[in-house]
This record gives sequence, structure tokens and C-alpha cells, in this order.
Amino acid sequence: MNVSQLEKIVVDALEDIKGRDIEVIDTTRLTSLFERIVVACGDSNRQVKSLARNVQDKVREAGGEVISSEGEDTGEWVLVDLGDIVVHVMQPAIRSYYNIEELWGGKGPERVRKAAAAHA
Repeated sequence: MNVSQLEKIVVDALEDIKGRDIEVIDTTRLTSLFERIVVACGDSNRQVKSLARNVQDKVREAGGEVISSEGEDTGEWVLVDLGDIVVHVMQPAIRSYYNIEELWGGKGPERVRKAAAAHA
């Protein structure tokens, strides 16, 4: 499965369960470890866990491999490692606080940018 196909599966899986503020960041020029980062928000611990689980399920159904998943115990920030794509599903406050999009050249949702500017 190529990266574009995997990216579509991930984004569709997040949209299926109403993931918000989905951003895909191309990291091919920044690191050789992975090609994309996908960041999305869920409104509660339960939704964050469900979003991450749905990504894993849909990738496996399509014949892809889930290398690992971290953070499912708390549901504030779940990272799903798919090899070429790393998925971060976060609650809005966590996403705003860490602002990982800025590290990787993404824009982030406008309200996350505004919150980060207010804390600076």
C-alpha cells in the first residue's frame, strides 16, 4: 500500500467518527523516519480512543500494518504508528498546549494557533 492510499484510509477513518480539525503534514523533506503526520482532535477521552481504534481497524482491514499505539490508557493523546504515517489524536487542550504542527511545518487549526499565540 502506498502512502497516498494509507493517508486516505487514515483520514476517512477519522472522519467516520467525527474527528475534528484533521491536518495532514508532509514530512518527507524533514525526516526519513516517516512521510506524513496526521493530527486530529476528539472531544473526549472516549472519542479520542475511538478515533485511534478506528484508524487501526481500518488500516488492518485494508491489509496495512499498525506498528504500535501509545496513550490509549488515558485518551488525552493517542499516537498510532503506521510506519510511513504517524497519527496523533488529541483532545483540543492537549493539541493547543503541545502545538506539534508548528514543529513539523503545519498550520494547525486557527483556534489552536490563536491559543498558542495567547500563551506566548
